Amino acid sequence: MFDPQKILERLLVFIPVLLLSLTVHEFAHAWAARRFGDDTAERMGRLTLNPLAHADPIGTFLLPLLNVPFGWAKPVPVNPARFRRGVSMATGMMVTSLAGPLANVVLAVLSTVILGLILRFFAPGFVHGSSEIGGGPKIAVSFLVSMMQMNVVLAVFNLLPIPPLDGSRVVDAFLPTRWRPQWETFSRYSMFLLLALVFVGWRIIAMPVNAAMNALLHLLGAIS
Repeated sequence: MFDPQKILERLLVFIPVLLLSLTVHEFAHAWAARRFGDDTAERMGRLTLNPLAHADPIGTFLLPLLNVPFGWAKPVPVNPARFRRGVSMATGMMVTSLAGPLANVVLAVLSTVILGLILRFFAPGFVHGSSEIGGGPKIAVSFLVSMMQMNVVLAVFNLLPIPPLDGSRVVDAFLPTRWRPQWETFSRYSMFLLLALVFVGWRIIAMPVNAAMNALLHLLGAIS
């Protein structure tokens, strides 16, 4: 059923949250690569916090408007061959890849702190764990709660050791040479596993997501 209120909520909250979270994630990749000497992303205009430089028309805008609960941005190009001398390709790629999920963790914590301050000063009657938030700028509260949830999910999801997710670069860095052929074979078919995970396998990340959210809620309660 057509629900103007829900559509407006997605336009004002979900899509901006997704766009901001993905933008910071991709910018962190580009920034880390540049720190290691690779200016590929910079030369392509991706070392920026301009959301339009990272947005994907389908993954960032169309699917969220269709109420699909996930999205993506254009991957930042990284050329490990351009890393400066002294930085191994495997280590450089691992750190560059981990910069994205780490940026999402920082955003989740920052959103929690800001939300806690809002609730402390604008909603003094707020009780931790309650479903009601008395007073306060509700749109800001909704935005920040979504930021917490979105960035936790993005961080956990991208840390999964499934190519081409960021967590696969950690496997690349530490995988023994004798297991490399099996890993390459797995990588060729990993997209099918990734698609299955996106559509039916969210239970796999439910436990770490819930654990991270509980930690943020404890922080939120301590501040508010």
